[in-house]
Amino acid sequence: MVFFFISFRNCTYYVWRHYTFKILIYHKKYLISFVLLFIVEVVIARYASGFLRHTIGDVIAPILVYCFIKSFTHISVSKALIVVLLISFAIEFLQLSNLQNMYPKNIAYYLKIILGTSFDIGDLIAYTLGLVIVYVIEKINHQF
Repeated sequence: MVFFFISFRNCTYYVWRHYTFKILIYHKKYLISFVLLFIVEVVIARYASGFLRHTIGDVIAPILVYCFIKSFTHISVSKALIVVLLISFAIEFLQLSNLQNMYPKNIAYYLKIILGTSFDIGDLIAYTLGLVIVYVIEKINHQF
C-alpha cells in the first residue's frame, strides 16, 4: 500500500496506489488541529465516561467542526463560528425528533453516533463554551 502526498500552492495531492486525490488545504494548522482533536474525541468516546465524556467531549466537538471548516475554506472567523454554532444546535435539536428510531437498525446505528440519543440543554451550553474558547484563541492570535 503506497500513500504519500505532494503539496503545491495550497493544493495537496494525495496519492494512494494509482489513485490521485486533489484536496485544497488552505490552512494546515487547522487541519493538524482537526486531526489531533479527532483523535482526542475518539479516545474520549471509547475510553472515558461521566464528566469527561459528556461535558469535555461536547466542548471539544464544535472546536473540531470549526477546525475542519477552516481547513478547507477561506471563511472569516465570525462566519465560521456562526456556521458551527448553527450546525451544533441543529444536531442537538434533531435529537428531539427521535429521528434515529424512524429508520432501520443499520441506519439508526449511525444516526445515533452522529446525532446522539437525548436532548440536553447542557450540551448547548457546552457547544457555546467551546466556540467561546475558539473566539478567545482567535482573538489572541489576531485572526479577526
